[in-house]
Amino acid sequence: MERRVRLSELTWAESRMGRIVAEFDWSKNPLGPIESWPTSLKTIVDVTLSSKFPQAVIWGPEFITIHNDAFLPILGNKPLAIGRSFADVWAEAWSEIGPIAEKAYTGEPTYIENFPLRIRRKSFDELAHFTFCYSPLRDDEGKVAGMVDTVIETTDTVRAKQIQDVLRRELVHRVKNTMAVTNAVVSASMRHATNLAEARDTITRRIDALGKAQNLISASDDGVLLHDVVVNALAPHLDRDERATISGPAAELTSEQATGMSLAIYELATNALKYGALSVEQGHVAIRWTIDEKKALRFKWRESGGPAVSVPSRTGFGSRLNNQIVASYFRGRAETDYQPEGLHFELNGSLAAADQA
Repeated sequence: MERRVRLSELTWAESRMGRIVAEFDWSKNPLGPIESWPTSLKTIVDVTLSSKFPQAVIWGPEFITIHNDAFLPILGNKPLAIGRSFADVWAEAWSEIGPIAEKAYTGEPTYIENFPLRIRRKSFDELAHFTFCYSPLRDDEGKVAGMVDTVIETTDTVRAKQIQDVLRRELVHRVKNTMAVTNAVVSASMRHATNLAEARDTITRRIDALGKAQNLISASDDGVLLHDVVVNALAPHLDRDERATISGPAAELTSEQATGMSLAIYELATNALKYGALSVEQGHVAIRWTIDEKKALRFKWRESGGPAVSVPSRTGFGSRLNNQIVASYFRGRAETDYQPEGLHFELNGSLAAADQA
């Protein structure tokens, strides 16, 4: 009759999981008492429990689990896995990892990096990532009797890379968008200028306005507030704050919308400073916008108190920019109305476009 192994005889008992394994009542488990375990199982359990790397031994047709201390963070708040079926421990993900375990039981090892698994180890389901290897284990007769799971969680690494990829794509997208707008500004300014000096001056001022818009966008981790865009673009054209009133609810814009709106305000303010309400002492600009429950945006620019307004003989780049290009960023339409008492500009679009950009 085989004697029962004493706790003091097991080097495993020096670790938390080692003590639990040594004190576990294996006589009621498919593995049977430790004394009856094959030498191969005792040896791999000894090596695993002594390891500082997350590992679990899975043995027998029932996939009985024995893991080390380093494996505990992998389990999270799951019940202790010692003596339980690996299939039960990871029941919520067994449809995915079960076939990989079966492959190991046929003698074929598997190594997988950043494998996504939806698991439940807290009070909720979560998507976690693991890099792991399932290596076959053989008994004293050389037959495959189990496997060892060597694993490390890579969830944080994968998420960091995903964020990095998103930021990289956003940077490329913003650069392309900025270059496209810059190209349009330069080309249109050249076409409508009467001489090279005028073209140079116009391009310089418009590129400066574009640069200020980009600074505002870059300073924000998320979207850009419409109010900030308006204030930033309008401020250089005002000699006194009371020359303009700005009102409207909080509205978050995408980088494209913020760039377009900034250029639109710049064009309107420049025109007002040269020919409209801001060109005289008593002139005033009112900027208002509303947003309904469906995120429909209605933006209005109203000038008053300035010189009488007349319809221009030709349509310049500023008008086309505001009425067509900027409107397209909001998937809407815009109109410039040359009322005698002052220029009116109205944009009707959707902020929902920001969610789909």
